[in-house]
Amino acid sequence: MSKVDRRIPKSQAAIKNALIEMMTEKSFDDITIQDISDRANVNRGTIYLHYSDKYDLLEKLVEEHKNKLRETSEWACEKEWVDATLIFFEYFESNYLFFSTMLASKGAPSFSQ
Repeated sequence: MSKVDRRIPKSQAAIKNALIEMMTEKSFDDITIQDISDRANVNRGTIYLHYSDKYDLLEKLVEEHKNKLRETSEWACEKEWVDATLIFFEYFESNYLFFSTMLASKGAPSFSQ
């Protein structure tokens, strides 16, 4: 059995969180890989190990949330309407920073569309 390096998901989470936090402070276009690296407390090489550039990082972050919402809708739709709605609101609440940033950001207009 191969051993999973637990640092990988931790690094990826730190990188994604750094990007979202920075997008609350300035435009996506003004954010550099070095900015993300500094905020996430990882080397630039670690970012490039997982993402080709900041656009790839943003795309994967958005895709991750879309997939989670798709998965949620598959089992939430089996519930009563009120319960299913509550499940989605809880997801949005637990990921408030992401959704509020993406909907308000000028740097990610494709997401808000």
